[in-house]
Amino acid sequence: MNISDCMKRNVISIAGTATVREAAAIFAEKHIGLLPIVDHDMKVIGVVGLKDLLSLKLPDFVRFIADVDFVHDFGAVETSRPSTEALGESITSLMKEAITVDQEDVEAEIQRMAKQLRISVEDIQKFLQAGGEDSLDELRGRIMADKSLDFVYRHAIIQK
Repeated sequence: MNISDCMKRNVISIAGTATVREAAAIFAEKHIGLLPIVDHDMKVIGVVGLKDLLSLKLPDFVRFIADVDFVHDFGAVETSRPSTEALGESITSLMKEAITVDQEDVEAEIQRMAKQLRISVEDIQKFLQAGGEDSLDELRGRIMADKSLDFVYRHAIIQK
């Protein structure tokens, strides 16, 4: 199985200039659990999950969701409400790092492979073209796996 076999193709995203309230409205309207944050060039700069909206910035989940017309008469767990300031903050205040693979990553990996194998970049590209889209998907999947492991190592908490 390739990573392309299980990836979403119709992805809903939001601009990094959006507010927390705007992002919450998208979560509620589209029934999604993860929202990519994009810059003005539509490049992913981070992600926000529904769980992130439940952070300390927005302690009253039920009332908050009701504010964006998602769940009615669900019952309040707390009596506090998110402040107008918290709802008006930039969504980037909640976003986490996104792990993506773009064309630059593919080109850099081809360069690295050519150097390691001591063959030309053109030869690597010919091999990939001969293998078709499955070869490119496999290469992208390998890059994604490497980036994911790097992310885990950078964010790991060592416990004794």
